[in-house]
Amino acid sequence: MEKKRKHARFLIQCTVLTRRSFVNMFRDVGYYWLRLVVYILLAVGLATCFLNLGSSYRSIQARGSLLTFIASFLTFMTIGGFPSFVEEMKVFERERLNGHYGVTAFVIGNSLSSAPFLLLTSFIPGAIVYFPPELQDGSQHFFYFALLLYACMLLVESLMMIVASLVPNYLMGIITGAGIQGLMMLGGGFFRLPDDLPPPFWKYPLYYIAFHKYANQGMFKNEFEGMRFDNNQDGDEILRRTWQAEMGYSKWVDLIILFGMAIFYRFLFLVIIKITEKLKPMIVAFLSVPPKQTTQIMAATSATATPLQEQRV
Repeated sequence: MEKKRKHARFLIQCTVLTRRSFVNMFRDVGYYWLRLVVYILLAVGLATCFLNLGSSYRSIQARGSLLTFIASFLTFMTIGGFPSFVEEMKVFERERLNGHYGVTAFVIGNSLSSAPFLLLTSFIPGAIVYFPPELQDGSQHFFYFALLLYACMLLVESLMMIVASLVPNYLMGIITGAGIQGLMMLGGGFFRLPDDLPPPFWKYPLYYIAFHKYANQGMFKNEFEGMRFDNNQDGDEILRRTWQAEMGYSKWVDLIILFGMAIFYRFLFLVIIKITEKLKPMIVAFLSVPPKQTTQIMAATSATATPLQEQRV
């Protein structure tokens, strides 16, 4: 009976936190709405810049540049909602100290409430930027494109949650998050192809832990597989030779890996919060211990005193 009550209490906490977080995100213009406007403007700019790419040999590089910009720089702007999340974290810390709810309920509530907004910022700008350049035809290709964009934004938000749990203020958090994503972009396999990356650090381990690797390869496979260009080049051959994509698994595996990384980052955020809660009282108790008082031992004066000393005594 007691387990059922705890389970019901946990579900109520998740429901209340999801509703409250959703209302805060809806009312806070800077959380998602401003980002959506900026994404739409960027999508219009990309659509006009890469308008009607066609199927010539020159369009191969143009398609790759467009897809990499979307997977890297467009998702980079997800850190714009970091200040709003930091304010939400402050409320969480106060309410957590009062014992209103647990860390797990907070993570679930935040994840569920942000899902509709991330879908909007993925599918609306994604539709604007996908069709004017005449990317791969078919609803399945567009659905995969938008879903991968959603996974990247979800992953970056999860990464910034970890940064928020470790960095004291939002300014340092934005700088830290931007630096981490910058390194991942460089090691993602586009600016330097995978075979050209220096093995220490850039290839092992950064190339394999950077989400841009799986985002770029998923985008490229979705675009080039099954295509033929004017010079009679096959899309699969371009993937292997031009982009050095790993063709041993499908594009859906790349998408699953991205979602798995996003879930892992949120789980890591939960673990960091729990560890911090246990270590913080110990650190505070250690710092609050008063220093030991040292006793000064006066050295005994010489047994024979001078006449001047005797007069002073």
